[in-house]
Amino acid sequence: QVQLVESGGGQVQPGGSLRLSCAASGIIFSIYGMAWYRQAPGNQRELVADISSKGSTNYADFVKGRFTISRDNAKSTVYLQMSSLKPEDTAVYYCKVRLYSRDYWGQGTQVTVSS
Repeated sequence: QVQLVESGGGQVQPGGSLRLSCAASGIIFSIYGMAWYRQAPGNQRELVADISSKGSTNYADFVKGRFTISRDNAKSTVYLQMSSLKPEDTAVYYCKVRLYSRDYWGQGTQVTVSS
């Protein structure tokens, strides 16, 4: 019943911007922290950013100053605003929530940064 659905991925040129969305259902969204991860082919899934139920944010060093995570509790949605995109940002981006010591993941959305 817990569902996370990402959207907003696509292909952009280096230096471009993209906003990802993750719509959650089956949970009381406002009381949980949310996170964005990404995984490139052959790589492990890595944390990009997270946001607490109170709105506090943390970012991986490689996206600081370029990405912004935010949430809209009324829409049960977490966003990842991505700017100054680099080819190395190319990956499948996933949103995640932890409930009862297990993680729930969305299906992922592809972000491709290339010319």
